[in-house]
Amino acid sequence: MIQLSNLTYYPIKACRGFDIAESRIERMGLADDRRMMAVTPEGEFLTQREHAKLALITPALQNGSVTLSAPNLDSIQIALQKSGTPWPVNIWKSQGVHAIDQGNDAAQWLSDWLGVSVRLVHFADGFIRKVSSEYAINADDRTGFADGYPILIISEESLQDLNSRLDSALPMNRFRPNIVVKGCEPFAEDTWKRIRIGAVEMALVKPCARCEVTTIDKETLERKKEPLKTLGKYRKHTLGALFGMNVIPLNEGTVKVGMEVEILE
Repeated sequence: MIQLSNLTYYPIKACRGFDIAESRIERMGLADDRRMMAVTPEGEFLTQREHAKLALITPALQNGSVTLSAPNLDSIQIALQKSGTPWPVNIWKSQGVHAIDQGNDAAQWLSDWLGVSVRLVHFADGFIRKVSSEYAINADDRTGFADGYPILIISEESLQDLNSRLDSALPMNRFRPNIVVKGCEPFAEDTWKRIRIGAVEMALVKPCARCEVTTIDKETLERKKEPLKTLGKYRKHTLGALFGMNVIPLNEGTVKVGMEVEILE
């Protein structure tokens, strides 16, 4: 039996994620997943590529507020603003995405930590950021501040296969998946088109081409050549070095760790 073995959501794009026992799956992905993002004063998104220290920020959500923590820096708690006057921000090819600024205290805390001037924004309620029409299943398939798609899925067996080829094993957090499954062949997820977990059906629409973010140790921020060097040898594709599959939820519902993953197609 193929099982859902881990669920992770990332409250702020590029910052730390939280493993959870269950999650509501919405059209935009896991509830609260990458609904917030750090941006420049001009509204351009930030990633670990140029700001690796984002990886050390722990954003904890509770009762409509978020607490930001980082090593050797006083934590801060702010009330989340999800509606109000929208501000257009840019992420990859998506220009003018409506976002709500989270205020000067959050901006100052983030700027102090990163050493550059930044703002924290929340995805604006009601705005639809569509996924690429080339891979969409429905015309209104959408995502939040994820790179391109609502959910990323990887099997434990795929990571084991990769680690068997590396000098030192890497943890799953290098790849930042939302859904981890087990009980299949390595890279079986590449071949799945539709799956069902509980009542939630999902379409696996596009392999995930990996970038240099995977080469950053999420604890020490040290950068090395792996895993891209090895993935480039045996997982190379015109898109890039592939690891994991991008997923679009086809309906909404709750999934729990331990549930069976049914392969529909």
